[in-house]
Amino acid sequence: MRYFIIAGEASGDLHGSNLIRSIKQRDRDAEFNFWGGDLMKAEAQGLLVHYKDVTIMGFVEVLFNLRTIFKNISTCKQQILAFKPDVVVLIDYPGFNLRIAQFCKEQGIKTAYYIAPKIWAWKENRGKKLEKFVDLLLIIFPFEIEYFKKWAINTRYVGNPLVDSIPKGLNTGKSKDDKLIALLPGSRKQEIARILPVMLQVVTGFSAYRFVIAGAPGINPEFYSPYLNEQVEVVFGETYRLLQNSTAAVVCSGTATLETALFNVPQVCGYVANPVSYAIAKKLVKIKYISLVNLCLDKPAITELIQGDFTPDKITEELTRVLPGGVDHNKLMADYSDLRQLLEQEGASDKAAKEIIGLVEG
Repeated sequence: MRYFIIAGEASGDLHGSNLIRSIKQRDRDAEFNFWGGDLMKAEAQGLLVHYKDVTIMGFVEVLFNLRTIFKNISTCKQQILAFKPDVVVLIDYPGFNLRIAQFCKEQGIKTAYYIAPKIWAWKENRGKKLEKFVDLLLIIFPFEIEYFKKWAINTRYVGNPLVDSIPKGLNTGKSKDDKLIALLPGSRKQEIARILPVMLQVVTGFSAYRFVIAGAPGINPEFYSPYLNEQVEVVFGETYRLLQNSTAAVVCSGTATLETALFNVPQVCGYVANPVSYAIAKKLVKIKYISLVNLCLDKPAITELIQGDFTPDKITEELTRVLPGGVDHNKLMADYSDLRQLLEQEGASDKAAKEIIGLVEG
């Protein structure tokens, strides 16, 4: 069968690569066209557009790039028609993918939405679009099971694919370097440029530690050069190995907070947006937390420092509290244990592949 997959960012590339691998195990004749990244490209031929060339985030940034966005949507529609897929698989990336879902419905092409749009955070009206345009919605968080019952959507809970992404034994903590702190400042240049300089102002307060930046895939290593010195280095394609060895981390809000927790690494979460985008989001976003760790546990297990609170002094204070020996370390480890019990349902990617193939075979 033919699968057209659309992933618009690094986390989608990760989930897309695992999904492709699982589909190939079940469908030996599978053919793929996709928007994604290097991880998906490593699993199959058919990369049409790399996510690094199309990712735009933030309300203001989107407004300034509307012409480009609509051009990308038009290009994607033409590619779908040319490929004639049996199913289009949409991975997160809702602003783009919901428009493609509508197009596919109009063309009579089946759609599966894997990694549901986070409409429980904002833009709940997108639930009606999912109901109208999507044939199968595959959800990955336990709290989404009850939430999506609000709409008449064909929904399946498959578990969280990050549990599958972390190789067995890597999260045991046996090889941690007690003087290594990981910095995960995001995957897009604009957020890295806002977040990483603040993270690095913490370095002088931890002179006994080494700091290693997890370089984002698709970004030229030269971009990080101004941030490096004898105490700070950068690695690429080694984020999981970095987390395996780190004693603590400062993490940009997003999928990385969940990955860090699954590696049992104490963390401080933060985020800084364009001021105008943040002001708009503050009025629209309706969730209590920004990190997936806290959302899944429904409590403030990890510290979230947002916008003006994301300062070197506050990061230093909170990092000291969660480092081994810190006053909050043991409590955080207990919360991580609860999180793993909540999420550890293996085989999410394989279940998603089975559901998608079942949708096509009908």
